[in-house]
Amino acid sequence: MYSNAAQIAALLEHRAALTLPLATSAVRHFAMLTETRIKANASGRPGPNAPTGDYRRSWTHEVHVSASVVSAVVGTNKPQGRRLEYGFVGRDAAGRVYNQRPYPHVGPAVAAIRPLFLDGLRRVAEAGE
Repeated sequence: MYSNAAQIAALLEHRAALTLPLATSAVRHFAMLTETRIKANASGRPGPNAPTGDYRRSWTHEVHVSASVVSAVVGTNKPQGRRLEYGFVGRDAAGRVYNQRPYPHVGPAVAAIRPLFLDGLRRVAEAGE
C-alpha cells in the first residue's frame, strides 16, 4: 500500500506558514484603503464638509493579530461621526433641536472596498496552490 500522507502534511504545513502573514498583509492593506476612502468621502459633498480637516484626520485604523485571527478596526474618536453618517433629527442633550440630514461617507467607502477585500482574501486562500 502506498500513501502520500507525508507529502500532503508537508504541503499543508507550508500553506499554514504562509496564510497568517499573507492574511495580515491583506487586512492591513484593505484597512488602510478603507480609511483613505472614508477620508476622501469626508472631504465635501455628497459627504460631510470638512473645513478644518480635523474630522478627516481623526480617522485611523488598527490591525490586530492573534494566533489564528486577523482583524482590523477603522474608526474615529470624534463624536460627530455617527451624526454625520446617519443624520440626526430631534433634541440633543443640550436642548438644541436639529434636523440634520445624513452625509454618508463610511458606508459608501466600505461598499467600494468590500469586493476588493474579498478578492484579496481569495488570493490569500489560493496562495501556494
